[in-house]
Amino acid sequence: MSGPMLIGIDVGTTAVKAARFDMHGNVERSYARHYPTRREAPSIVEQDPGDWMVHVQAALRELSDGLTPGQVQAVGLCSHVNSHVFVAADGEVLMPAIIWQDGRCAEVAAELDAQVTEQDKIRWWGAPLPVDASHVLSRMEWVKRHRPDVWQKTRWVMSPKDYCILQLTGEAVADPMTSFGVVDQDLRYIDSLISLVDGAAERLAPIHPFTSVAGRIKPGMPASGTPLAVATMDAWSGLFGCGAIREGDGFYLSGTSEVLGIISEERNPEPGVIAFPPCEAITLHAAPTQAGGASMAWLSTLLGRSPTELSALAAQVNRQQLTPVFLPHLQGERAPVWNIHARASFSGIDAAMGPAEFTVSMMEGVAFSVRMALDSLQRSAGIAPQVLSAAGGGMGSDIWCQIRADVLGKPLHRRRNLDAGVLGAAVLAGAGAAVFPSVADAAAQLVVTERVFEPNPSLCERYAYGYEKYRELYRQLEAFNRDLVLRSQ
Repeated sequence: MSGPMLIGIDVGTTAVKAARFDMHGNVERSYARHYPTRREAPSIVEQDPGDWMVHVQAALRELSDGLTPGQVQAVGLCSHVNSHVFVAADGEVLMPAIIWQDGRCAEVAAELDAQVTEQDKIRWWGAPLPVDASHVLSRMEWVKRHRPDVWQKTRWVMSPKDYCILQLTGEAVADPMTSFGVVDQDLRYIDSLISLVDGAAERLAPIHPFTSVAGRIKPGMPASGTPLAVATMDAWSGLFGCGAIREGDGFYLSGTSEVLGIISEERNPEPGVIAFPPCEAITLHAAPTQAGGASMAWLSTLLGRSPTELSALAAQVNRQQLTPVFLPHLQGERAPVWNIHARASFSGIDAAMGPAEFTVSMMEGVAFSVRMALDSLQRSAGIAPQVLSAAGGGMGSDIWCQIRADVLGKPLHRRRNLDAGVLGAAVLAGAGAAVFPSVADAAAQLVVTERVFEPNPSLCERYAYGYEKYRELYRQLEAFNRDLVLRSQ
């Protein structure tokens, strides 16, 4: 345990994950603990920010234990995005955090979206993205209308990452990519958009670069005195943790959701794709879906078998045979359709099918949703990456990685450290504390490939057919599911 160390922390949708790294990307010690998510109604998805802090502090305590003062050079912290905490001036949480999967603000979002032109969206964001139910302004307007007591006490509306930074350092900061949706191509807040919600502007924290130091961890906290980088959201942090930072690079992160990204200076407005403004000399086109690993977790619970058991069953299936078509829309869908009313289904079931076939169907359905997102993403970026750098907990299954490579028709380069958000946070911390000359140097030193999954040419026709059936099924069920969801509300 000699030599300088970096700590990366990821406040994920289901767990806090963290690790201590040496200067070669080796994990010296790790931490992972789950916390609950409450779903008290079909469109309500909440978490207790106190749970995040319990585990962030526990991670810092465990990962700094046994080290000499100053041996941890810096800490980086990332988190899920489009999740929001309403915080008082003294740092008190005023209501449960509204998580990105939450759809309660859909009607408010539609009202706000109707006030914004497509031309404005392209000018601000590079693509005609909707102001949807997860947008920070939708959340602010909803709370303002339905919880005026909370709104009046609110000093900050923050992402999970920025809330944790506030608790650790006392500093209120935000970064430009976590703030995407209310910042423009110059990485500045969009005054004309934010003014649609009276009082929103003064409740947004000031923006700082990824690699700037937000502050030092306060006395009395674990790892006190250590610099804490501003860092960024999980997808951007995962980009750095995958090492996909050069022009033409592509990456695929699999967690609760699937997140695809391509680095390209070319920008072609494409519905459903997030075209981020240039930041840290990187222009990222991203497409997050809604339920990747969440589909595995759901099926695992439903069948009473662990994800490892289900992967073992799936590996025994002859994939030349057709399996049911699965739409993985367990809580609506994000890229590229952004349809909060989409719902999941299996179609094409017969009596000979069992848990193994359902697992393959689920894996293929998630991969089809990714292919649909990737098609849009490649049009937006004007480039098709030759390979995809892959990480995230959902990449731990060999058979699922192979299915993804087969469906996408691209090699997947699985990274040794699957917790790309954790590693990416450490990369940003290392650059911020000047342990490395730049982010690129930090990524080159810390990111390592573990295995390559090549697509199987013999399955090309099989999956081309399955993909068309997937798209056809989505179109046929779109109106049906919308009516069903609206009637149940």
